[in-house]
Amino acid sequence: MSGPEPQPTPTPTGAPPAGPGSEATEGTSARADDGCSFGGTATAERLARVALSRTLEPGDEAAGGWLTRYGPEETVRALAADTPLPGVSPQRWTGLRLRAAAARPEADLATVAALGGRFVCPGDRDWPVQLDDLQAARPVGLWLRGAGSLRLAALRSVAVVGARACTDYGSHVASVLGADLAERGWTVVSGAAYGVDGAAHRGALAVTGATVGVLACGVDVAYPPGNGRLIDRIASQGLLLAELAPGEHPTRPRFVLRNRVIAALTRGTVVVEAQLRSGSLVTARWAEKLGRQTMGVPGAVTSSCSSGVHRLLRGGAHVVTSAAEVIELIGAIGELAPEPTGPVLPRDLLHPAAARVLEALPAREAVTIAWLARASGTSPEQTSARLGELRSLGYVHRTGGRWQLTPARRRHPNRR
Repeated sequence: MSGPEPQPTPTPTGAPPAGPGSEATEGTSARADDGCSFGGTATAERLARVALSRTLEPGDEAAGGWLTRYGPEETVRALAADTPLPGVSPQRWTGLRLRAAAARPEADLATVAALGGRFVCPGDRDWPVQLDDLQAARPVGLWLRGAGSLRLAALRSVAVVGARACTDYGSHVASVLGADLAERGWTVVSGAAYGVDGAAHRGALAVTGATVGVLACGVDVAYPPGNGRLIDRIASQGLLLAELAPGEHPTRPRFVLRNRVIAALTRGTVVVEAQLRSGSLVTARWAEKLGRQTMGVPGAVTSSCSSGVHRLLRGGAHVVTSAAEVIELIGAIGELAPEPTGPVLPRDLLHPAAARVLEALPAREAVTIAWLARASGTSPEQTSARLGELRSLGYVHRTGGRWQLTPARRRHPNRR
């Protein structure tokens, strides 16, 4: 006997029906999420995504599921109804509906356009496709300030992040890394915060290189306020981007969620200084999760500012100390860092027999050739010849029939 026929699952008002018999609707919704058309006029989908950037919090995976299943336009329509979409409580749905009712997408677009900015979304030519690796946590869209192409800037990009309350060492290392990476044609991406972030941006700007600041607020909000001039410089020389609509201010969760965009946008993340609970370690964990290179610059073992970096390195991150080492990990095959070597000293260039004679000479005593030949294990004739060579180089001098070392203060600087 067959049981009772299954009843169709009720769907929220304004949302497309799910389940059997809804193929046409689902196909339409899938096409709606393929991307925004690129042009000068605002499409319906673009306006929907702009409204959702005002309504949703960054990284909302439940909302990401709605966009995949229903598309942005149907999601906006559903937010006008009482029945919640899947994955959200009635209380949370009420809050989202209040935000959605206050959204004014045309006004937000006009606000950012007045700053020389724009809104890009999946499918645009300027959309960095690596952000799609975030899947349901992918941004709804991105607000940009700056004239450059985000997609092109992100092709060769690396994140340099770290502690806000960094040491002078951390600030110096971040600045040098930022400058050296930018000089080699890499875009430096960071969060425009105090400390390591700001130092990395300034390093790139100092060499007129490319840099991208990822904000946890609207692109028209200078946060932190003390970095207002730096943020304006990034906007004029590089790019500023944000998920949040104009006028939105940062919160602790927004700072944390912003880090996933930094990690996804770049080929790798370098942590310069970080304490054990630093938000920059969140960026590193996202980078590892997304299959990007994770790197750290070691610091003093007694410094709490480097304790988080050292834990990261113990967990498998790569040690890097220069831009060349960073590029070796994230660049093309064959972009190898030079092998580090110590300085070549004049003594290193001596003939082995001359070096043995020189090492056998006492520090303060003059000795005969016979004594020196025995001490150095060379013949008296070879000892005499090597002493002549060493005298011409300023290492030894003759006192009567004996030889002794020339004091370092009397030697030429190149012979010490």
